[in-house]
Formats: sequence, structure tokens, C-alpha cells
Amino acid sequence: MDHANLIAIDIHTHAEVSCWNPFDSYGEEYDRAADKYFRNSKRPTIDETVAYYRERKIGLVMFTVDAESKMGRRRIPNEEICEAAQKNSDMMIAFASIDPHKGKMGAREAERLIKDHGVKGFKFHPTVQAYHPYDKMAWPIYEVINEHKLPAIFHTGHSGIGSGMRCGGGLRLEYSNPMHLDDVAIEFPDMQIVMAHPSFPWQDEALSVATHKPNVWIDLSGWSPKYFPKQLVHYANTLLKDRILFGSDYPLITPDRWMKDFEDAGFKPEVMPGILKGNAVRLLGLEKL
Repeated sequence: MDHANLIAIDIHTHAEVSCWNPFDSYGEEYDRAADKYFRNSKRPTIDETVAYYRERKIGLVMFTVDAESKMGRRRIPNEEICEAAQKNSDMMIAFASIDPHKGKMGAREAERLIKDHGVKGFKFHPTVQAYHPYDKMAWPIYEVINEHKLPAIFHTGHSGIGSGMRCGGGLRLEYSNPMHLDDVAIEFPDMQIVMAHPSFPWQDEALSVATHKPNVWIDLSGWSPKYFPKQLVHYANTLLKDRILFGSDYPLITPDRWMKDFEDAGFKPEVMPGILKGNAVRLLGLEKL
């Protein structure tokens, strides 16, 4: 990634539409519920997303969410995202997602994606994948990530997915309590853990884990900055200023909206460049390139 020519790096964007696989309508009601929650209706292709970010000179990290065992929905191929990242290596990085229920087969896939496809990190979503992050079922995959010293993003807090559906779509919010990552941070010290989103209703737990464990970061995706809890902004301005990351959750929230609201959300001018780009450069190891 040619980060010197980018104004920011969005650490949290989603691949929404596959051009490799036929459309999978199974479970589409979860998409409609999320669209209503976020007031969003656009589901762009990977190429459309890349073009959007290139026009704005913003780098992006993109991933799918593999929740095949719980949700029964076919994932977007990790390889499809990797191919797009290779074609747009000046401004795009691919993360992979592997359902933790795949265990050792998932670990084999992780190794292959790193070695053969240039994957630079991983994404987990405990709520839709239906597991506690500390569950040893997932450890074979974590071991691969830790060995390669790569980052892993974990969804934390309330999920827009399932919000408003009968029984919340059967999704359990408790899986995404950030305190569940405390054990993971201890057992896998070379895996950089990114807690995604303001972790409502467990914001203080997230701040505690990140302050206590130096391999834990926080991305600010999924919310407009004008709604951030005051304590999150305070820690971003002080103790955690070097481990707070810009993320939008695109397409559910656009970087245009996020960055506009960021200007007036109470962040100190001296920490804003790090949040927008500098911290991601270190997390992703781009300063070595």
C-alpha cells in the first residue's frame, strides 16, 4: 500500500456482493434488518467499493464474514477479495474470514491464504459465528495468525445484524462482550487484536482490556463519531491514542459521513492524524515497506 499518497486508511470495510458466486438469497432478511438499522440500501460490488475509495484517496482493508455454520449463508470467497487487493495493491489490503467452527481445516485455509494469496489479517464476528472468542475450538486458526504476527479484527458490542428481527434473529449479543478477548490477548501475544466498534453496552470493558493488553487495539467503525461515548473519546485522546483506528463499516456507514462527523467529535488535533492513518500504518507493518 502506497500510504504516503493516501489521506486515510479505513481498517473496516465489507465485501457485500460476489462476482464469482451466484447470488445467495438465503438469510436475506438479515440484510434487510441491517439496512433498516443503518438506514442503508446500497450493496456495492467489490470493484465499486474500490473505485469509491480510490476516488477519495483513502486506503481500505476489506473482508467478508464467514458464518456458514451458524447462518447457513455462502460466504464471499476470500480469494475474490485477495484478487482485488492484488490488482489495487497501492490502496487496498485483503483480510480473510474463516468460520471458527472449521477448526483445523480453518487453520489450513488460513495458512494457505497467507502464503498463496497475500492475506494480511483476519476478521471474526462472534455474534454471527456463534462462539466465544476464548473457545479453544478457534485456537488452531489463532495459532496460525499468531505465528505470522498478523492482526485480527473482532466484532464487539451490539450488532446491527438481527436488530429488530423476531428474537433478534436468534443472535446472541453476549458472544461479543470485549472482555472475552482478554484470554485471547494473553495466549496469543503476537496476534494484534482489534476490537471493532464502540463496544456498547460494554465500552468500559473494551477500554480496560485495551489499556491493560498492549496487543489490543480499537477501531471506531459502525458508529458516527458524534455518537461515541465520552470515555472512548477521552481514551483516544490520551492513553490509547496510538492504538485507535479509523474504520467506517462501509457500506453501512460511508467514510464521507464518518470523517465529516469526526471533525467535531472532540478529538484533539494532534491525535487525529494517527487515528486516520498513522496507527494503521504501524498495525499493518506498512512503515517497513
